[in-house]
Amino acid sequence: MAAEPILPLPPAPPQFKLIQHHLRTAQEHEKRDAVVSYFCRLYAMQTGMKIDSKTPECRKFLVKLMDQLEIMKKQLGDNESITQDVVGNAHVENYAYKMFLYADTEDRAGRFHKNMIKSFYTASLLYDVLTVFGELTEENIQHRKYAKWKAAYIHNCLKNGETPQSGPIGMEDDEILDIESKGDGSLPQSSNSNMPPESMPTADLSNIQVPPSDQPPSNFSTIHIPPGAHAPANTPAEVPGSSVLPNTPTIQPVPQNIPIIDPSLYSVKPQGEVRLTPEDYARAQKYCKYAGSALQYEDVGTAVENLQKALKLLTTGRE
Repeated sequence: MAAEPILPLPPAPPQFKLIQHHLRTAQEHEKRDAVVSYFCRLYAMQTGMKIDSKTPECRKFLVKLMDQLEIMKKQLGDNESITQDVVGNAHVENYAYKMFLYADTEDRAGRFHKNMIKSFYTASLLYDVLTVFGELTEENIQHRKYAKWKAAYIHNCLKNGETPQSGPIGMEDDEILDIESKGDGSLPQSSNSNMPPESMPTADLSNIQVPPSDQPPSNFSTIHIPPGAHAPANTPAEVPGSSVLPNTPTIQPVPQNIPIIDPSLYSVKPQGEVRLTPEDYARAQKYCKYAGSALQYEDVGTAVENLQKALKLLTTGRE
């Protein structure tokens, strides 16, 4: 029996302007990463309900969006990322990190191009999506601000023929331009616009908006860049189980650089009486979540690195 198709949404009412980019990201990820697509729609639904669920046009739009979510939930019913919040949170968070790390690596290397800008902006949208699982960590809040700011800053520099500065530079608030406030639709088409959908970046930059509350502080030098492989932003994450599309070509294993194992972890012995705080348990759990999510991407190096961190924290009380 063929899977029920996901019907396109009607045009979004003006009230839902803030969630249009999240819905576009959901559409672009339907085949690339169905889990990310599902949670982007769920975020849009929850946010739309808060914005306006009473006017007829908004209510009609939300009903259609709810239909899409129901269809996707049936299709992904046996996927742990959908049935278990912890797994789903780790999946989306890891995907956002991949996008962020790719863009950050390109930025720090001085390679400024549309794909890296789109990756920064898409990462910021996915950090929004993580709020469906609860409040963001301070680290994720900082990454969201930084990614959104970098996307707007580099886009404006390139548009004005200026060379952006790499890395977490300090900027004055009035230098952070709000592209949407100018109604800028002049962003040139991407040079790879004829590439297949799975190779395309995942955000339209024509209406990047950096609200005043999201402007970063003047010094971002303390931002924490999480460990992990600097994978390209278009690296797909296969949805485990039956959600993998049929007739998918077999992917040959690729040699990976595995981090050196800390010798002290081979024969772990608790160092005296270790007193772990609730924060320690939470951090250890987060490292394990990152490791499990990294394995969905066959990223052994990141998985090993995070498991070592969890083991060291649990046995010594230190990171």
